[in-house]
Amino acid sequence: MYQRGIRGAITVENNSIEAVKNAVTELISEIKNSNKFEDKDISHVIFTFTDDINCVYPAKIARETFSNWKYVPMMCFNEMNIENSLRMCLRILIVINTDIEQSDINHIYLKGAAKLRKDLK
Repeated sequence: MYQRGIRGAITVENNSIEAVKNAVTELISEIKNSNKFEDKDISHVIFTFTDDINCVYPAKIARETFSNWKYVPMMCFNEMNIENSLRMCLRILIVINTDIEQSDINHIYLKGAAKLRKDLK
């Protein structure tokens, strides 16, 4: 069994709790559906977000939305503020314990974040 990271990103419509909740829920749901892992297989989750998103912790939303994530260790950080970078962007790294090959992991980039990693399936 290996630890594998699943990356994802999504742009958020605006800096509101509802918009962040919608984005977090959509992104995590799509990652889970595309990679078929069990919540019990999650080692930890790291969220990052651009500095224009500051209304709520994405980890709080994930814990409230996905009931089996109660004990999943999660951390939230700000992205580096790079000139001309994508704004209103929330990123995630979900680390799971799995036998899936790294090349078979489906990284998910939604909405405006789709342009970030066109090289990944």
